[in-house]
Amino acid sequence: MIDDLKTDLLQVALVQFDIAWKNAPINLEKIDKLIENVDADLIVLPEMFGTGFIEDPDQTDLRDQQCLQWMKQLALNKEAAVTGSLAVEVDGKYFNRMYFVTPDQKVVHYDKKHLFALGDEAKVFEPGDVPVLASFKGWTLSLSICYDLRFPAWARYHAPYDVFLCVANWPAPRVNAWDSLLCARAIENQCYAIGVNRIGDDPKVKGYPGHSNAFTPMGESMGMNNGECVLVHKLSQGELQAVRKKLPYLKDRDIFEFKI
Repeated sequence: MIDDLKTDLLQVALVQFDIAWKNAPINLEKIDKLIENVDADLIVLPEMFGTGFIEDPDQTDLRDQQCLQWMKQLALNKEAAVTGSLAVEVDGKYFNRMYFVTPDQKVVHYDKKHLFALGDEAKVFEPGDVPVLASFKGWTLSLSICYDLRFPAWARYHAPYDVFLCVANWPAPRVNAWDSLLCARAIENQCYAIGVNRIGDDPKVKGYPGHSNAFTPMGESMGMNNGECVLVHKLSQGELQAVRKKLPYLKDRDIFEFKI
């Protein structure tokens, strides 16, 4: 199995683009073009990459199953894991669901726990209640979506892991918080932290700034961009373990029980 093979280096592609409003076919086509010549072990897409950040899923052609099948095919074609979130319907209920799909067609999903309090997300979507880890090529990755980033206890609950992943539609007025919180998650969990945001506008937000980035376990930026692009960063298991050995802070972390 491809996802059982352990590798020291993990090459990650951060796909940052302007999501077409409620138009999954256009968005999938755009992603295909952006990553056509990209070589990576893991491809990370933004939050609700099929539709944009909708708050009326009952009035939207979600194409959620079509998008999931596309993710499976992309993982197979690229021999890479693919992750990102979609608005999905399950038995008449709606979830902001992050899928993690491996080349051998294994699918793990995480439902966003912290639904955005300043909008209507909490009124129409169901919250998740289970933190989720994904495994690929010997790496352990924690899955989170946008507003989850603001809640460090949720991110710490199942540490240690190797990579903290956050996909988002994060607006420009709060971009400093995005940058700072991603960096903090890397430092406090002594892991790589990867955040993928979108650019462009939607009917409610005029200005998504990008700022997709990866941070090292020491909190150093590996490079970000504010335009439509694919950023490729190489993560090293050797470097990660060297930091944890030299600075064994995690052994002193507080152990707690999280009540849902």
